[in-house]
Amino acid sequence: MATAVMDDRAEKVILVDHEDRPVGTAGKLPAHAAGLLHRAFSVFLFDAAGRQLLQRRAAGKYHSAGLWANSCCGHPRPGEAIAAAAVRRTEEELGVRCTLRPAGTHLYRADVGSGLIEWEFVHLFVGRLAAGAVLAPTPAEVQDIAWRFPDEVRTGCATEPGAYSAWVREYAAQPWFADLGATVAGTVPG
Repeated sequence: MATAVMDDRAEKVILVDHEDRPVGTAGKLPAHAAGLLHRAFSVFLFDAAGRQLLQRRAAGKYHSAGLWANSCCGHPRPGEAIAAAAVRRTEEELGVRCTLRPAGTHLYRADVGSGLIEWEFVHLFVGRLAAGAVLAPTPAEVQDIAWRFPDEVRTGCATEPGAYSAWVREYAAQPWFADLGATVAGTVPG
């Protein structure tokens, strides 16, 4: 599997309106510094038991370093299909390829520290890892991984909010969060 460390200074994001219609592009870091609404994706990988794969962001990440996050998240590049971007980043960050299924969208805005704001129109994707799938996280992206049931993630976000990224705390508070695993029942691992 090919892995790549993202150069955040060179990346561009797609700016969107509240309906996810593109309105331009901006550098990734300037977009977060200015709190501009942009397109993003979040991937939630599950095992056969219904546990979610969480990743602990690497210490060198430009924000939310060392915090627990969902399986993978990121931004499609200008001209890149959202689903293709989700598959690409899952492979780059976790070293695994998986069939992903769309699971809705979510709009949120959160201060993530260091003067940066995540204001994202997020496309949600779910997938199930095949039994025996070997994860090979990229150390510059992922410090650690853990498998947790959705209720455990919710409890962790409530009792230790400082250990979780702002977006995972946002997702865990949503009614749909506990049902994400059920949406992958028909997903065939890729």
